[in-house]
Amino acid sequence: MQPPTNLSFTSEDLKYWYNSLLQPLLNPSATLKSRVIHSYSTVFSGFVAKLTKEELKQLEKINGFLKAFPDRVLPLMTTHSPAFLGLNIGSDLWEKFGMGKGVIIGVIDTGITPGHPSFDDTGMPATPSKWKGRCEFQNSVCNRKLIGARNFIQDIQMEDNSPPTDNQGHGTHTASTAAGNFVSNANMLGSGNGTAAGMSPRAHLAIYKACSEIGCSESNVLAAMDAAINDGVDILSLSLGGGPRPFDEDSIAIGSFAAIRKGIVVSCAAGNAGPNPFLLSNAAPWILTVGASTMDRKFKAVVTLGDGQQFEGESLFQTTNVPFTPIVHPPSCDSSFLGDVKGKIVICASSVGAGDNVKAAGGAAMILLNKDTQGYTILVQAFDLPASIVNYVNGTTILSYMEKSQNATASLTFKGTTLGNSPAPTIAYFSSRGPSQQTLEILKPDIVGPGVNILAAWPDQVGEFATKLAMKKFNIISGTSMSTPHLSGIAALIKSAHPNWSPAAIKSAMITTSQLLGNDGNPIMDEKNNPADHFSMGAGHVDASKAINPGLVYDISPEEYIGLLCGLGYTDKQVQAITNEKVTCKQVTKIEQAHLNYPSILASASTGNLVVNRTVTNVGTGNAKYYAEILMPKGVTVNVSPNVLQFSNVNEKQSFTVSMSWTPADSAYIAGNLNWVSGENIVRIPIVIYKSP
Repeated sequence: MQPPTNLSFTSEDLKYWYNSLLQPLLNPSATLKSRVIHSYSTVFSGFVAKLTKEELKQLEKINGFLKAFPDRVLPLMTTHSPAFLGLNIGSDLWEKFGMGKGVIIGVIDTGITPGHPSFDDTGMPATPSKWKGRCEFQNSVCNRKLIGARNFIQDIQMEDNSPPTDNQGHGTHTASTAAGNFVSNANMLGSGNGTAAGMSPRAHLAIYKACSEIGCSESNVLAAMDAAINDGVDILSLSLGGGPRPFDEDSIAIGSFAAIRKGIVVSCAAGNAGPNPFLLSNAAPWILTVGASTMDRKFKAVVTLGDGQQFEGESLFQTTNVPFTPIVHPPSCDSSFLGDVKGKIVICASSVGAGDNVKAAGGAAMILLNKDTQGYTILVQAFDLPASIVNYVNGTTILSYMEKSQNATASLTFKGTTLGNSPAPTIAYFSSRGPSQQTLEILKPDIVGPGVNILAAWPDQVGEFATKLAMKKFNIISGTSMSTPHLSGIAALIKSAHPNWSPAAIKSAMITTSQLLGNDGNPIMDEKNNPADHFSMGAGHVDASKAINPGLVYDISPEEYIGLLCGLGYTDKQVQAITNEKVTCKQVTKIEQAHLNYPSILASASTGNLVVNRTVTNVGTGNAKYYAEILMPKGVTVNVSPNVLQFSNVNEKQSFTVSMSWTPADSAYIAGNLNWVSGENIVRIPIVIYKSP
């Protein structure tokens, strides 16, 4: 409300003025005290009151009325990843598109924890009529959130015919990350406290237990995928994989082809075999292959050395600060080699049992050093003593200080959970890298999303700290297993908003709107603090808010994938094994890898030139014009024809040709981008030239 400008009001005067405006509008039996909750004079001129729709209409007629909006709850967002990706209560993406309403996400994993608050059905819509699955829990614990749960473990006798209960924790964690409901006061050892929610909190979950504590039988996984397709899921999320394999020997590639035939998006983990190249899993072009990145959240545990140097480490166990104390570095933190560490801060290079060993030996605290391969990626742990994990570079500095100092000391200061740290995101060291051994000219992974130190649901009874935790229902773990359900949940948001889009179109929407820059405005970095290449991050880091409206998509039909398989040299029988369709490759139009309508262009440096065609579909406004923008380093010539695409209708297709040339000797790795730009829409695909094996 805008008060009269010809009068000077104190805050108390404003309160009385607001009251005077409201009193005539209220029912005679109502009192201002029961309606007015707050009044404001500094942040804005206005008040909070409980009003009926009719009373609000009357208030809108009063001179000075500016705006009214409903009061909404803005919870703290943990797993923090929803907020990091632009998803929170009140955000356009969640509010406009129903938080994944009507979409069914199938999760193939270690099962589920029935009755966990993340799977409560408060606020959930009715189960979609298309659902054909069933619930195998005896006490009918399924509901509108957890609409189905089945067990497909058949090779472990003790688990035959048992309900799909999660005895490991992995499946509960991934399911809640994709579509967990809102749970307040979620934390682990007090760290990361806030309101937990999945990417699509109003999507339904269908759980398929195909994995035990020791792993996942491919036959079980394929049976679960088969059932999920028949049950009517819209998204399949698989946080598992077995490394690079030919597609006709890859059960997930086979099952996922059947899924995309039915319009189901399949989101899979790239694997945790990084940072070496060529080792990623789930690289079939019809799969969304997801790598892992960090977030801007830290659980700070600062190490201060006796000479004043400070290093930010991390620890889930945020406890009492440790004053300056002598530090020691034993040959090993195995109990047999610790020596006399009583009352000292112990430096360890291996985390396996280190915390327990140091505590048992009387150590005052521990500093755990990252290995060279881990670099700057810190995977937090819940040690049972004061501790800090530091990155590799800081670890080497700490060791250097010890070597030079006769009386080395250090202190630990715990600063709790902090947000907004940079750089973020960065690529996790463990995230499997491309190129794919099966398709050297198709960029994999496709994209990265949060997969480091992710807080999500956990079974009460599982884990070494189950008896110690005050809040036993959540855990923080890392892996591409954690990044995959983030992308699965975002795919569900897009599916809810655009139910008729194909799996390839939904993939394209996420890939072409992904981000190349971190929160500090610089290129996304890898675990060594070097700019990440596309074989580690795919097209970039997912941007959920932009993926919902990509403008253009690069669509691919199942028939085109069949043409690709024939072009790759698979025999008729092998193609049939993958597609479950009788195919005669001699009668199929073969498609070379580089010519698949994929939202990226990959070229072998040795060739020196490449000409490819691409087709885009307009999914934005009916009358749209897009201009080509080429961003490539010197030494590479790229021409796009035509360089302007004019669309008259939604779903209209336009094709273009990309012609490239370069000097082979200078092209070990060159990367740039082709953007199609129209207003706020920037539809980006990476162009990569590299020295292939």
